[in-house]
Amino acid sequence: MRNLWADTCAETFVGAPLTGDVTADLVIVGGGFSGCSAALEAAKQGARVVLLEAETIGHGGSGRNVGLVNAGLWLPPDQVMQELGQGAGIRLNNALAVGPDHVYRLIEQHDIQCEPVRNGTLHCAHSAAGLKDLQNRYDQQAARKAPVKLLDMNSAKQATGSKSFFGALKDHRAGTIQPLAYAKGLARAAADQGASIHESTQVRSVRHDGDWVVQTETGTVRATALFVATNAYHKDFNGLQRATLTPVHYFQLATAPLPDTLRADILPNKEGCWDTGLVMTSFRMDQAGRLILGAMGLPDRLGIHESWARRALGRLFPKLSGQPFQQFWSGRIGMTTDHIPKIQRLGQNALAVYGYSGRGISPGTVFGAACAQTLLSGDETHLPIAPVDSHSEPLSTLKGLYYETGARLIHALWHRI
Repeated sequence: MRNLWADTCAETFVGAPLTGDVTADLVIVGGGFSGCSAALEAAKQGARVVLLEAETIGHGGSGRNVGLVNAGLWLPPDQVMQELGQGAGIRLNNALAVGPDHVYRLIEQHDIQCEPVRNGTLHCAHSAAGLKDLQNRYDQQAARKAPVKLLDMNSAKQATGSKSFFGALKDHRAGTIQPLAYAKGLARAAADQGASIHESTQVRSVRHDGDWVVQTETGTVRATALFVATNAYHKDFNGLQRATLTPVHYFQLATAPLPDTLRADILPNKEGCWDTGLVMTSFRMDQAGRLILGAMGLPDRLGIHESWARRALGRLFPKLSGQPFQQFWSGRIGMTTDHIPKIQRLGQNALAVYGYSGRGISPGTVFGAACAQTLLSGDETHLPIAPVDSHSEPLSTLKGLYYETGARLIHALWHRI
């Protein structure tokens, strides 16, 4: 299994493992979007920052992402307000509505080589019911004066190059990136600002004795504040546990770069796309003209998801039928029952963030920077959502099994009956 993003990453970053005992103002555990965004923000403020990553920067969900820089969450904004209440809902909606601005500003400021394209995203209606849902989402966003447009069937066909959709909702705020390159670029930018970033450094224990003391196999960090940004790839440390999330997997496959004769009318503006199906399908093009197709599920020995992808590619784009896939990779999503991210207090001057439910790039960037500001200042008004002291996801293992079983059944039977 090969990850396209690892094969095509233009940003390089290597952080030596931690050795010895060091002190810091802020210690960060996890080198994805949230952790690297926090490191960059804190270093810009002049703080002494140490980031610890067990593998390599972007190894987790950040480097396995679809690469869609969305505005907001999967939930429509009215539902966010229903879940959180009016004041808190407005606070979160407003913070994430400008999330893409934050991402693309960092890319420009730090010259991050991550194939940035900001031509919007397309939420595509796979059925008449799906189009009705998009109409509702459009009405909510239009009421907030968001730059969105509802496309009819013909316009959706022109925008995607596929006859499969009843319409689409275009969000002009959004775009696409090479996600692993973005994560590594954030780490490189943070290091340029003075942050100490260590790869291949697994945390073994965490304790608080006036400061936070984070122990690894080869060293120790003593810091005033702690930020845990491990999300779906979290491993409980001795002395510190975090809420368990529902285990959800998402896989992607990429074709070889397509010749101009095949790709000319497929996503001519390079929008990133996903549909309204019960088991969501995503598709997009990268800078080299590869068609990338993804859906929920964990690759299996029977090849159920891969077989579905080959059929789906031909159905979406008949002229691509039979095109071979060159890369096939997957990652874990940090899913919460209400699809709203959580910021959890872990103790004095300590926060954890998790549960982006498939929307990691913009929210991860925004939440990471906000948590760094809060931990350095002690002012929680920087946060886009109020922190909680604890969080529980009941029956998380059974829910994960339910999602995976449903995805396999749908993919095994799709257009065969």
